Amino acid sequence: MSLEDVTEVRVYVEEAPGQRNELVAPTDMALSLMEVMKASGYDIQATCGGMALCGTCHVEVLAGPELPEPSDDEMAMLESLPIMSQGSRLSCQIRITERLDGLVVRLMPQNA
Repeated sequence: MSLEDVTEVRVYVEEAPGQRNELVAPTDMALSLMEVMKASGYDIQATCGGMALCGTCHVEVLAGPELPEPSDDEMAMLESLPIMSQGSRLSCQIRITERLDGLVVRLMPQNA
């Protein structure tokens, strides 16, 4: 099976150490990880609607495929947050593609 044949991927949200919830996400709808997580019931405010302006969809990438580098706008928002880690990303800026299969993330707290 080639990557072009993949129509959904599995992304895992770590809710506690060793406890991961599997999310199945379609690759053909141009969704962001934030939209998939929000639709799956995760408490993500997404105040800015996915424009990388609020940081309320902050996640930490724990494992999985390498992601594209964050844009300057995403990096500026991440650097303004009270908590940031090496794997910090805004889930609104991560597009669901076949290359995301197996990604593991956890929601980051909104304040220190």
